[in-house]
Amino acid sequence: MSRSELTWHVPEDDLRAYARGELTPPRLWSADTHLAACARCRQALAAVSDPVALDTGWERLDAELDAPRPGSAESLLVRAGVADHTARLLAATPVLRRSWLFAVTAVLLMTVAAAHSVETGATPRLFLALTPLLPLAGVALSYGPTLDPTYEMAVVSPTHGFRLLQLRTFAVLTVGLGLNGLATLALPSYGLRALAWLLPALALTGTGLALTPRLGPVLAPSLVGGAWIALLLAARATTAGQATLPPFTAAGQTVAGVVAALAVVLLHLLRDRFDRAPAHAPYPGGGAQ
Repeated sequence: MSRSELTWHVPEDDLRAYARGELTPPRLWSADTHLAACARCRQALAAVSDPVALDTGWERLDAELDAPRPGSAESLLVRAGVADHTARLLAATPVLRRSWLFAVTAVLLMTVAAAHSVETGATPRLFLALTPLLPLAGVALSYGPTLDPTYEMAVVSPTHGFRLLQLRTFAVLTVGLGLNGLATLALPSYGLRALAWLLPALALTGTGLALTPRLGPVLAPSLVGGAWIALLLAARATTAGQATLPPFTAAGQTVAGVVAALAVVLLHLLRDRFDRAPAHAPYPGGGAQ
């Protein structure tokens, strides 16, 4: 039946009850169906509705639609006592997504499997070589205009750039080092040797962060990671007969600890530079300095 052929309309009493939310089935269903097709009854409904209540309802609906929906991670952080704005910055860390976590877990599982395949008593070289790179890559992907999809929001927010970097780094290191630690537990036969990745990981991450204001959030960690791989290759070539590479000996661990400490000091001294992009880094919107 076309709209011009409608001969029945919703009674005024039913319209008033409908406006107050008091109309019950089956009249409610009938009124709903009829109002969708009848402009006359919609006009009559608007006439009997309380305009103040209607406006208030629309305001509540707009506020509900505009309100951000906190995710599970953000809700968990808020319940743990983290401020809601800080929890949002932490939860928005780009690398803390399923794809990144699955990739890191897959790399760790493969390196653990490779470590188990070598003879007993040997050093898990592949595991120790790759594991320090994971926190470095995670921190690199968590900050900067090129890789962070929320960078524009961070720039216009009243948050110091260095504070945002600290929050993101804390989030990435907590997850990354936690996963690395679980992988280390899967290598009980190596004892403390399996923990030799920790200081190099902190040294690489700290050095990459300290170089970021000068070189940018992509080039800095790329150069640091490349230098680490080159160091391992050179160490392997010059110490072919040794089971443990120099970076994982006591002397190498001492050097890594010193580098990590110096990187933290340098990072503190350069903290104000994280509010200014380097000359070759793109600003939000694709522009350049």
